[in-house]
Amino acid sequence: MTPVLEHPCCTRGPLISIEGVTGVGKTYLTRRALELLDSKLLLLDEFSARTTMHSDLGAALLRCLRDASAGDPFLRGGAPMAEALILMAIKRHDLDSVVPDLARGHAVLEGRGVDSTAVCQAALLHPDDPDAALATATALLDLAGSYRPLPDRTILVTDDANRAIERAQQRDRCIFTDEQSTFMRAVSTLFERVAASDPARYRVVDRRTVGEHEAAGLIEGWVRSAGADLGCVREPWQDPPAPCMYCGLPSKAVVA
Repeated sequence: MTPVLEHPCCTRGPLISIEGVTGVGKTYLTRRALELLDSKLLLLDEFSARTTMHSDLGAALLRCLRDASAGDPFLRGGAPMAEALILMAIKRHDLDSVVPDLARGHAVLEGRGVDSTAVCQAALLHPDDPDAALATATALLDLAGSYRPLPDRTILVTDDANRAIERAQQRDRCIFTDEQSTFMRAVSTLFERVAASDPARYRVVDRRTVGEHEAAGLIEGWVRSAGADLGCVREPWQDPPAPCMYCGLPSKAVVA
């Protein structure tokens, strides 16, 4: 759980993650939603864009994972727990890079945050046991929360997994193997179960029942409302009266 301080109405901006399997339409719908917003957001690129567009520590770690995975589209190199910890380190680096922006009250939108790491690695660790995968995903999110605060709001875009696979193959001009397609279906199902277990943080856009226009409007509304009544947040490993990471005010800590 993310440690949140009692001091109300911190001046920080919200940290929002957009999640979902590849091909589900996250980028397209997010862009449509941003066109509806009258305020500017800082966008953090998701993993797929990091190795070619950045030269920082996070991108260097990601290149190591990509090299070890030998071209696997899901960065699977055969050491899922070690990979999970590296991916969490990348997401901590991402947060460090935007702390000044959050402190100034700007909203930050990250493509694929710690939720993707937890869900994908849990599905990889328990390919034949959905309940064990759910428990592991929850445990990995708790572990991620000891590295850095979890997002204030997580927006999951979901759809029929086979449709997402088709979109991803057309977009990337590739054909997934049967094993890769099975993995994507498992991740898609697990994402929905994780979201259902944490309704306070998650908002879900299900493209099986919602059209593009309505989906973009929902995302826009959730992004807009995410900045209301934000509390202060301390570093997960610090005890009270540790200062807020963003506004610097100390307070007695409670757990959200």
